[in-house]
Amino acid sequence: MKRVTIFLLILATSLPAIAIAAPGDISNRIVTSLTHLTGITWDGQHYWVADRYEDKLYQIDPVTGAITDSLVSPGYFPSGLAWDGKLIWNTDPGNKKIYATDPESGETIVTLDSPTPSPTGIAWDGKFIWICDNREDKISKLSPGDGTTIVSFPSPARDPRGLEYHNGYLWCSDRVRDKIYMIHPEKGYVIITLDSPGPFAWGLTFRNGKLANTDYQDDCIYEIVVKDSDIFKTSDPRKATVTFTTEAAALGKGNIKSLDIFYAVPSARDNQKLLSEIQYMPPPKEFLHDRWNQKVARFHVENLDPAQSFEVTLKADIETSAISYFVYPDEVKSEIPREIKKQYLVDEDKYDINNPYIQKLVKEVVGDETNIYWKARKLYQYLIANMEYELSGGWNTAPTVLKRKNGSCSEYTFCYTALCRAAGVPARYVGSLVVRGDDASYDDVFHRWNEIYLPGYGWIPVDASGGDKLLPADQGSSFGSLSNRFLITTEGGGNSEYLGWSYNHEYKWITTQKCQIKFFSVAEWEPLVK
Repeated sequence: MKRVTIFLLILATSLPAIAIAAPGDISNRIVTSLTHLTGITWDGQHYWVADRYEDKLYQIDPVTGAITDSLVSPGYFPSGLAWDGKLIWNTDPGNKKIYATDPESGETIVTLDSPTPSPTGIAWDGKFIWICDNREDKISKLSPGDGTTIVSFPSPARDPRGLEYHNGYLWCSDRVRDKIYMIHPEKGYVIITLDSPGPFAWGLTFRNGKLANTDYQDDCIYEIVVKDSDIFKTSDPRKATVTFTTEAAALGKGNIKSLDIFYAVPSARDNQKLLSEIQYMPPPKEFLHDRWNQKVARFHVENLDPAQSFEVTLKADIETSAISYFVYPDEVKSEIPREIKKQYLVDEDKYDINNPYIQKLVKEVVGDETNIYWKARKLYQYLIANMEYELSGGWNTAPTVLKRKNGSCSEYTFCYTALCRAAGVPARYVGSLVVRGDDASYDDVFHRWNEIYLPGYGWIPVDASGGDKLLPADQGSSFGSLSNRFLITTEGGGNSEYLGWSYNHEYKWITTQKCQIKFFSVAEWEPLVK
């Protein structure tokens, strides 16, 4: 095969090892003078990179960055690349073809018509080829013999570009969202999401356990850490002063003889820091702990006459960050600690996990699955596929809500807790105060979601109402990830002697004659500048 005689300048730049902290970090960067990088694959010794402008495939030494060989592309828009051990597979969205080329002879051995109009990425799983298409926004498994489609499912988001198969999972880049997704190849579920290093992510391949990604805009090859000892990563810290106020006013002719207002006390978490001591006005009468070990501040007032009011305030300077957990399903252990099972597998009246409807549903959805992750994930996918978000009244029991198929975030939470506990997956809920839009905002709606316990990983956030969306990427992002919009105040497993089934706050009172109480609660967020 003819070798290139003109060498393009390639600069290989290694980033400091100390910069590598968690999955998604860049461990190495190769900056090239190639200007239209698309696909990439690894043949065991070299990278092969497609250049759309030159209509060529370049062989690159991963250590020196030198171009050591090249092939003329079979088509005029080389895009995805994949290596099957002998041949380089190449998608061409320009003429809707899939090629397989022998790098030794330069001859194209296989030419297939693509079943989709714009095949941008391609992967080889050892037996079949996979392609992603950025017009139909889907991923397809094909026969390498004649291109017959075996299975298809939606791509994670709206512009898939690169595709790779590694250790039983697909990896797909999306250039609009600047994300790289790890996908289960049977259902298309997004398991892990990484930020792409550059602004226009395209090709993907693995080398020595690192994920290599070509970037069309940066003209770079990035090598990305996808797995290390860290099980989560935080990002996008938000510093704010949060003021949570509740006002109670007496209405009517009688008076409020006794009123208790209970506030859940927020604590430090992996993605949440308390930057100063929490301030209360007035000072609480006492601090308590409920059966779930949630710390609670109790405020108390007596003898409020008509038209009088009582106001309590919690003020906290906080830093809350986005957090993403990197959960590999096959690495979730099976043994659940005894104390976790004892507390978070029990029944509660809103769950009713022994109800025949719950038991039958769990059996149908989970089947004979034994992996705790997949039990929880199947139940999550069932819930978001069969529920609609609707503020439909009181917080009904899980069987009632599952039958009518709609509910609020609280009812999604009760349902998911019931399903998980019935399947043997420990589950609890957390409640929060929320940033609504701008940094300076107020919240009078609040939000709660679940956490599930995965042995080896700990408590993982799962927000079924937040994940009830169309795109797999959005569904996946609510299973194991959380944004920086929340001040989590409450950890609960069910009915609390102080908070009841509520979160953030609750009230108890005694009145005389014809007396009613009007409550109003709001959380104010302000950016914290220090």
